[in-house]
Amino acid sequence: MNKARLALLTLLAMLAFAGNSVLCRLALKGSASDPASFTVVRIVAGAVVLAVLVGLRGGERLRSSGSWAGAAALSLYALAFSFAYVRLSAGSGALLLFGAVQSGLLGYAIARGERLAALAWAGLATSIAGLLLLLLPGSSAPHLGSALLMVCAGLAWAWYTVLGRRAGDALRTTAGSFVRAVPVVLAAALPWLPDLHIDGLGLLCAVLSGALASGLGYTVW
Repeated sequence: MNKARLALLTLLAMLAFAGNSVLCRLALKGSASDPASFTVVRIVAGAVVLAVLVGLRGGERLRSSGSWAGAAALSLYALAFSFAYVRLSAGSGALLLFGAVQSGLLGYAIARGERLAALAWAGLATSIAGLLLLLLPGSSAPHLGSALLMVCAGLAWAWYTVLGRRAGDALRTTAGSFVRAVPVVLAAALPWLPDLHIDGLGLLCAVLSGALASGLGYTVW
């Protein structure tokens, strides 16, 4: 893959993930929807759209694609992401998320003994510094518990990315992981069963987040 195409795909993926922040915050702030319901609909919508796309291509069955490790990473990311946005703004949440993802991936590379270029070291230092600045106590600091949840979401995303490096077919692998994640998030939502609720706006945001910004965004990533 040439550098121009790689840069374009990376930009599209980052725009999709930034869109997730906006959609999630809009659903939780602008409607009566709860984070557990939003997460379940998001994952189900992503699984349905990706399964349809894989089915249209034909070939290998979806049940043999993806992995339970990928499903666990995806579910942890989605759940932590949604619950974090109960008390985070879209902007601060996105900054925390992206900083944690970059720190996690570069930390993994260092742990494996990879030699980083100067630009990669600069990126790691910038992401860590940004995370520390955002978490410093002060009048503008985000809620600490929610901020830590978002960092957890970012590290789960980094984990999913590492797992995805071994995937030969991005669409099929992503679809398989989304399908496997459905029962995981359904089980995780059980403790909040009496309080589960999603209205029209929340449903729309969750479907767009799962089908477009998450499912296709993860495939591009």
